[in-house]
Amino acid sequence: MHTECYPISILPRLSRLFLAYAEHREPMAPYYSATPWSRDWAKRPVTIDAAVRAGIADLLEEQNRGFGAGAETLANIARLREGAAAVITGQQVTLFGGPLFTLLKAATAIRKAREANAVPIFWMATEDHDLEEADHVSFPTKHELLKLKLAHVEGSAGKPVGGVKLGEGIAAVLEEAAGLLGPSDVLDAIEASYTPDATYAEAFGKLLTKIFAGTGLVLIDAASRGFHALGAPVLRAGIERAAELEAALLERGKRLEADGYAAQVLVNPNSSLLFLIDKDGHGENGIRLALKRREGDVWTAGKRSYTTAELLAILEAEPERLSPNALLRPVFQDFILPTAAYIGGPAEIAYFAQSQVLYEKILGRTTAVLPRLSATLVEPAIAEVMKQHGLSVDDVLHQRPEELAARLGARAIPIEGKQKLAAAGNALDAELNEVTAWMTKLDDSLGRSAGVAASKMRYQMNRLRRMAANFQLQKEASLRKHVDAIYLALYPDQHLQERAVGAAAFLAKYGMELAAELVEHAAQECPGHRVISL
Repeated sequence: MHTECYPISILPRLSRLFLAYAEHREPMAPYYSATPWSRDWAKRPVTIDAAVRAGIADLLEEQNRGFGAGAETLANIARLREGAAAVITGQQVTLFGGPLFTLLKAATAIRKAREANAVPIFWMATEDHDLEEADHVSFPTKHELLKLKLAHVEGSAGKPVGGVKLGEGIAAVLEEAAGLLGPSDVLDAIEASYTPDATYAEAFGKLLTKIFAGTGLVLIDAASRGFHALGAPVLRAGIERAAELEAALLERGKRLEADGYAAQVLVNPNSSLLFLIDKDGHGENGIRLALKRREGDVWTAGKRSYTTAELLAILEAEPERLSPNALLRPVFQDFILPTAAYIGGPAEIAYFAQSQVLYEKILGRTTAVLPRLSATLVEPAIAEVMKQHGLSVDDVLHQRPEELAARLGARAIPIEGKQKLAAAGNALDAELNEVTAWMTKLDDSLGRSAGVAASKMRYQMNRLRRMAANFQLQKEASLRKHVDAIYLALYPDQHLQERAVGAAAFLAKYGMELAAELVEHAAQECPGHRVISL
């Protein structure tokens, strides 16, 4: 595989805060304790309560055996039990493994763990309740990116996604996937994992275990009572110290704003860091509702009210009913796991600038956060077309398809036509400059009017160039087809490939070994954006 490394700033729509983090060679205090180039994080001591470590190892062993884990994963859990540190990443349990960046996250955690002699762990965000973010995946056809979506029975909305069963509707979606992916090892793994009786968490866990078999990757679904009981001190802090933690977050938001950045998670007065599972009339799993603090000792979740004492009683008896929000979740995670570093995407790293105050208040330390591998995969046919036209991924990301097509049309104009257009344009510029200068000497306002008129003439000259380019584009229809194929493959509908295209599409074409190759590409020497030619 051939690779190129670009600065991360070539990617569109990144937050100013993440770009600043990515460009700093020294940690951006107080927001971060590491940079993309940091290596000292692996040497920092990581300690967690011995009883918590033992309990986590027991739970992880049972869980990963259920996912079909191999000897390497079980050996890593044993290492964790004996005192090893962990490198962690995570993502929602999305249909059929989700988009490419899910693989990139896991690959980065595996690579960084190897470098630090740590255990790679993938945190499955099963407690998220936004089913619409998890129930679909997109695979490319020859002419479009096709979205596969799983329909669910009424009543699934609002429940933690990990516990939602796939149901009979999965059969039709599997049939669609088979038609798009074709016979392959990854299709076999998907069909074996995504069965009607399986939940999103079970199916995702089994699939990811198969994809990264032999790497020692450990999966964690922390939604159950056992995990929440071990992390109860963090949840308790979210209840008992709510006002203190809220004040710290509001102050951090002011500091971010003063430094020219925007807070990624909106924190309002009397908001909360917790969700509550409301089981009343909602079946076994219940609905996940945001907890809000009111005046005095009152909290609300949906239409119901609770006192602090009632919430603490729920935490004691049913800890799985309370779960952390996006800012508190990493703190909960790093209380129950010996985390040396967390691997995140741009949004997660931006969140961390706020979570850092919670780390210091609750844990008394800050975890290093490192960027995941960011990559665009270029298939051989697309690489050949791009080479033919002298194009780079940078060109694709920073021009609309129409603009790039016009550029190729202009290049394709016969040399005689290019010469005539250039001569006419140069002659027009020279004459207009002389006339405008002469009229300006006569009178300043006359000169300004001449400048406006000259601009209109130059616009018409450019219009002639565009007309010639568009004619050539229509004459050579293959040019527009090439542009459309490039965008579909690399930047579909103006969305990054890693976020838009299902990872299984690449695994189907290039084999499950692609996952191991991505691990090799997740090294530290390119913390920007990699373009990987397959």
